[in-house]
Amino acid sequence: MNVIQTRGPAGSAARTDARYAAVRARTEALAAPLSPEDQCIQSMPDASPAKWHRAHTTWFFETFLLIPHLDGYQRFDERFGFLFNSYYEAAGPRHARPRRGMLTRPSAAEVTAYRAHVDAGMRNLLGDLPPEAQPLVELGLQHEEQHQELLLTDILHALSQNPLLPAYAPDWQEPRAATGTPQYLPLPEGIAEIGHAGAGFVFDNETPRHRTWIAGCRIADRLVSNADWLAFMADGGYRTPTLWMSDGWATCAAEGWESPLHWHRRGDGWMQFTPGGLRPLDPAMPVRHVSWYEADAFARWSGKRLPTEAEWEAAAALPGFRDATGIGWQWTNSAYLAYPGFRPWEGAVGEYNGKFMINQMVLRGGSLATPPGHVRPSYRNFFPPGARWQFSTLRLAEDAA
Repeated sequence: MNVIQTRGPAGSAARTDARYAAVRARTEALAAPLSPEDQCIQSMPDASPAKWHRAHTTWFFETFLLIPHLDGYQRFDERFGFLFNSYYEAAGPRHARPRRGMLTRPSAAEVTAYRAHVDAGMRNLLGDLPPEAQPLVELGLQHEEQHQELLLTDILHALSQNPLLPAYAPDWQEPRAATGTPQYLPLPEGIAEIGHAGAGFVFDNETPRHRTWIAGCRIADRLVSNADWLAFMADGGYRTPTLWMSDGWATCAAEGWESPLHWHRRGDGWMQFTPGGLRPLDPAMPVRHVSWYEADAFARWSGKRLPTEAEWEAAAALPGFRDATGIGWQWTNSAYLAYPGFRPWEGAVGEYNGKFMINQMVLRGGSLATPPGHVRPSYRNFFPPGARWQFSTLRLAEDAA
């Protein structure tokens, strides 16, 4: 496994135990505002119920750590391996993803008991963790942090289907972002190194670090705003096929897109459904919940383009590059493909990233739903070009010429 994680000096076991407890507790805190009924709903095939996220992340620790490494460990329930496997073919068969919302049982309370059972086993294991298992602990925690973000975006989509538009957290505070006219930062022509470098955890798809050519461009110092998007809409952006990729235009027409996801027209203005409920749209804030298709069409309408992921990563080190994280994942113009020399992890966890390297586009940065400390410049998120239930946004770029 090319996860960079080593057995540290005395006291590192205690730090690992504390980190494990903190990550697991954060998942429960995110689920705390949800009723048992909330936790069961699956609003579309791409989303999963909150209860399933809680159970699946627990299944990961049970399957890849406790069963092979803790002597005498007893499964909480033999059936849970089938119910809560996601896509790990090597780990056995699984319940169909689009039907996760049918799992009214086990109950949310039983999932809580499952988490407690696995947490007790992990406390025992972490007290005497074999070296070969150490990378898997950190992978499991990083994996759970990914599902924390998915839990929030999935429940936001689910609540958006309710005519009452109930708030996930009525006191939700929106993040602050740079406002005003964007400035374009020069990124000179030359060879850049991208990919993970240094110590610490890394997903396999961020490696190996390698050199790539950048033709030279200028990249916006901030994200596209809601006001910019309103101008695009007023100018017929959703009604002009020449702005769109063919697949994008077909999707736009089929889905009846007229605005970003979670926007609601009220009289002469717009409201936006947020984790805090339905709120007036702030024109100065960055747009979010747009697909790659929409982002690409907007860039073309603007006379600009989306940056490549290499341009984005190189530009992230420039002074004045604002809101790289904490607002929204930023679409790039790069297909999600393997880096030169890429090697997936060995074993079942090798299915984690590599097998999705087709029909996806790369997003960079990190969103308001991304857990603290879970982002870095080399992080590669990826979704199909039509996906827009994530907190996805964009910044523009243009060729240097």
